[in-house]
Amino acid sequence: MTFENTNVKLADLSTDVSYGYTASANAQKVGPKFLRITDIQGGVVDWDEVPYCEIDAKKLLKNKLNAGDVVVARTGNSTGENYLYSYSEEAVFASYLIRFRINPELANPYFVWLQMRGQRWWDYVAGSKSGSAQAGANAKVLGQFEFFLPERKVQDDVAKIFFEINEKIKLNNQTNQTLEQIAQAIFKSWFVDFEPVKAKMAVLEAGGTAEQAELAAMSAISAKDEAALKQLQAEQPDAYAELAKTTALFPSVMVDSELGEIPEGWDTLPLDEIAHYQNGLALQKFRPKNENEFLPVVKIAQLKKGFADAEEKASPDIKPECIIDDGDVVFSWSGSLVVDIWCGGKAALNQHLFKVTSETYPKWFYHHFTKHHLAEFQRIAADKAVTMGHIKREHLASAKCAIPTDDILLKGTELIGSLLEKQTQQRLETNTLAETRDSLLPKLLSGDLPITNTEVA
Repeated sequence: MTFENTNVKLADLSTDVSYGYTASANAQKVGPKFLRITDIQGGVVDWDEVPYCEIDAKKLLKNKLNAGDVVVARTGNSTGENYLYSYSEEAVFASYLIRFRINPELANPYFVWLQMRGQRWWDYVAGSKSGSAQAGANAKVLGQFEFFLPERKVQDDVAKIFFEINEKIKLNNQTNQTLEQIAQAIFKSWFVDFEPVKAKMAVLEAGGTAEQAELAAMSAISAKDEAALKQLQAEQPDAYAELAKTTALFPSVMVDSELGEIPEGWDTLPLDEIAHYQNGLALQKFRPKNENEFLPVVKIAQLKKGFADAEEKASPDIKPECIIDDGDVVFSWSGSLVVDIWCGGKAALNQHLFKVTSETYPKWFYHHFTKHHLAEFQRIAADKAVTMGHIKREHLASAKCAIPTDDILLKGTELIGSLLEKQTQQRLETNTLAETRDSLLPKLLSGDLPITNTEVA
C-alpha cells in the first residue's frame, strides 16, 4: 500500500495510536525517562531535565518510545504541542500525551512531524479542541489531521533540509551552554571565590616560595596540574607566558571589607553603583498611533521565550532608555526573576523588567554579578506574601560586589567578555536559522518552493 502523492490522515500512517502511562515523576533514576507535556517546548525536549518513573516490564513494553514516534499533548493550553522522539536513553510517555507510531515504510516520520509543526496543524488543533475548563483533543480527532504526502524522495529531501537546520540549532545551543559554563566558572573563581589569591596564600602560609605560589595560582586559573603546566611551557611557551602574566595580576593577600575578605587592592560596591537598572514602562499607556509603526512589547514571558512575538505593541516614540535591542542585559525583577542577554531584536521594555547598563563597568561584569545575586533575589521574592513576588531597589543596594583592579578587569574582558560576545553571536545565528526554517517550512510542505541541493553551513 502506498499513500504517495495523495492526501492522507495521520492515523492512516500510524501502526499504533495510544495514550501514555500514569505514574509519579521521580528525580532519581528509578526506571526509564518519563516524558511529560511540560517537557516539550516548541518541539524540543531538554532530556537532562526530564525525570524518571517506576514501571514494570509489561507496561514498559507497551509505553516505551521508539525512534520516529511522534508524541502529542492532548490537554490544556499545550494541546497539539508535539515532539519527534530520537533520544538514545530508554523513555516512556505520560498519560496526557498521545503517541503516533509512524510506519517508516509508508512515510518519512520526520516529514510527518514537520507537517505537525506547520500552521495547518495548529489551525486544525485550534478547531478540534473541546471542553471549557481544560480544553483538549483526543487521539481519534487528532488522528484525522489530513495533509498532502508527496513522493518519498521529496519527503526525504525536505526532512534532510530541516534536520540539518535543527541539528545546527541544537549544536549552537549546546555550544552556548558550554561557553556559559566556562564563563561562570572563571567569574566565580576570580571574583567570588578568589581562588588565584587563595592559592598563593596557601603556599606562602605553608612556607613555600613566591615562585611556588605563582605556580599554584597558575594551576588554579588554568585547571592544570604541575605536570600539565610543564608540558604547556614546553609546547606552547607563549600561552604559558600569558598565563604567568595573568597570574601575576592577582595579589597574595586578603583584607577585610564589608563583603568579608577580598583581595588586597580591591574594593566593594553595590550592584546599583556598578550599573544602572532602568525599569520599563506601563506600555498600555503608549500604544502605537498606527499598525505600521510600532515596537513589539517585551514582558517576562517574551524574555523567557527569547523573542518578541508582537502580541502587544507599543509606540516607537517612547523614551530610548526603555527600548532594548540585541545584546542588552535584561533583568525581570518581579514574578519569575530572570537575567538574560536579549537577542530578540529591537523592542519596547515593559514594567517589571530592568534594562541594565553601565558607563563604568563592562557588560560581562554587571551581567555576571547580577546573575550571581539572582538566587538571593529569588529567595527574597519568594518570601513576599503577594501573588507576584518581587525585589526592590534597596535589594540592589545591599547586593555587594568585589571590584578588582583595572588590569584584572581588563583581563576579564579579554576572557569572560569575549565568551559573552560569542554566546550572543551564536544566539543571533540560531534566531536567523529558526526564522529561515519557519519561513521555508510552509513553502516546502506545500510544494511552492522546489527542492534544491541545500546544505546548512
